[in-house]
Amino acid sequence: MDAPTHEFSEIFKQMGLDDDPVEIDRFITTHSPLDDDVKLVDAPFWSDSQRAFLKENYIADSDWIVMIDQLNEALHKPKA
Repeated sequence: MDAPTHEFSEIFKQMGLDDDPVEIDRFITTHSPLDDDVKLVDAPFWSDSQRAFLKENYIADSDWIVMIDQLNEALHKPKA
């Protein structure tokens, strides 16, 4: 049985953030780049519940892991 897959916008919706493409881009632009030594889960802009979601799903290697990794990459990528 294949694990469920999620769209990138779904992680934003899951964490109570706007999942509109323009707002996702605005969020990433506003909060990036994170310093290399800052783990995604330790970024200062997450609420406690958002941080818990990221941490729990990362530890569990859940079906959200691909989107968590993509979010991590997007927030650590230097601005063009």
